[in-house]
Amino acid sequence: MTVRAHPWLAALKVYTHPRVVGMLFLGFSAGLPLLLVLGTLSFWLSEAGIARATIGHLSWVGLAYGFKFLWSPLVDRLPLPFLTARLGKRRAWLLLSQVCIAAALLGMANTDPAANLTHMVFFALAVAFASATQDIALDAYRIEAVEIEKQGAMAATYQAGYRIAMITAGAGVLWIAASVDPSEATYDFRPWQVAYTVMAALMAIGVLTTLTIREPEKRVPPDTAEREAHAREHFAAAGLSGKLLRAAAWFYSAVVSPFIDFIQHYKWQALMILALISVYRISDVVMGVMSNPFYQEMGFTKDEVATVSKVYGVIMTIAGAGLGGLLVLRTGVMRTLFLGAVLSAATNLLFVWLAGRGHDVGALMFTVSADNLSAGIASSAFVAYLSGLVNQAYSATQYALFTSVMLLLPKFIAGFSGQFVDAYGWANFFTGTALIGIPVLLLVWLAGRAKL
Repeated sequence: MTVRAHPWLAALKVYTHPRVVGMLFLGFSAGLPLLLVLGTLSFWLSEAGIARATIGHLSWVGLAYGFKFLWSPLVDRLPLPFLTARLGKRRAWLLLSQVCIAAALLGMANTDPAANLTHMVFFALAVAFASATQDIALDAYRIEAVEIEKQGAMAATYQAGYRIAMITAGAGVLWIAASVDPSEATYDFRPWQVAYTVMAALMAIGVLTTLTIREPEKRVPPDTAEREAHAREHFAAAGLSGKLLRAAAWFYSAVVSPFIDFIQHYKWQALMILALISVYRISDVVMGVMSNPFYQEMGFTKDEVATVSKVYGVIMTIAGAGLGGLLVLRTGVMRTLFLGAVLSAATNLLFVWLAGRGHDVGALMFTVSADNLSAGIASSAFVAYLSGLVNQAYSATQYALFTSVMLLLPKFIAGFSGQFVDAYGWANFFTGTALIGIPVLLLVWLAGRAKL
């Protein structure tokens, strides 16, 4: 008699799928550059004696990630000489961006900011731009590689790799630099040179993965191809020909058509979708801005916060992402999306409880663990939801636009979080961040009824 595995145990097999496994290493490649041009670089610059105002201005290199939608049409539609013919469109752009990141990191490693800050800025901008480009290509690859049911699992392994990379680029770099530094009393360029060289070498993980994985099969709906063909006919009828006709047709298909496609496909429901995208993570984003000042006021030391967030927080985020991937596979995207929204808002109330307890490491551990677990579940569901909205003919462009919309309103509101705390206190602030999650539940419910 054949013994059947429990449905949930059988669902775990999704994490053995080759493309799901591959996302772990691609996630590492995506997460590695971020801190190397932001937080970790700030530490290096501070040690090198760079002025605080200058360090603050240099954080603007991170804006490349916020404006990546501007060049996403190129990643979506522009073939790369030599590489695209041999690797395919997605793998070609992945490989190019990964090689550029590694080369720019080597440039940073061999530039002493105390002696030549301008060159350091140039290389940091190159890392950020190439990293944002890698994100565009990677999101497109993930969307096209598997069906919607497996998108939650793809998001989970991606987040796991991403988190591991951020620990490597943060604590790992500092540990390497400290182990090489003969004396921390004075600034020495060599420890940072060694640490950033190691980080550049670690980009080989992404390169090897890109060369190993298979190019996904792109499924373009017939109506999309027909609309683009009609546009080309209209341009020709208007008198365009030759290079001008090809340029106009390309611009329409790469830049204009993704917007038209989204509006034509969802009609009036497009507004509801954009509203949901713009507020789904609002509770977490607004609360997250004030979390570190809150910990400090509660009397937690840097070591306590670092240990809890870097150990328990990361473990619970990865666990939550994995659980979210299973829930998407077993119960569907919309139910998991609703659950993630409920948990994200509800766990903010734990910070109200923590504010009442003060300096209690056990309470901090429980609160951070629960908050990160819920964030992992919500993230997996949200990525799967966004992936299902995208037309694979424009996966890079549309997904880049969605992720930009996702952060615009929450980041704007978060800018007033400090003023709110000053006026009403921590308990009311955290309660407020939970309450602003209620409209999210309504939008998820409406989107589920619309069967988008």
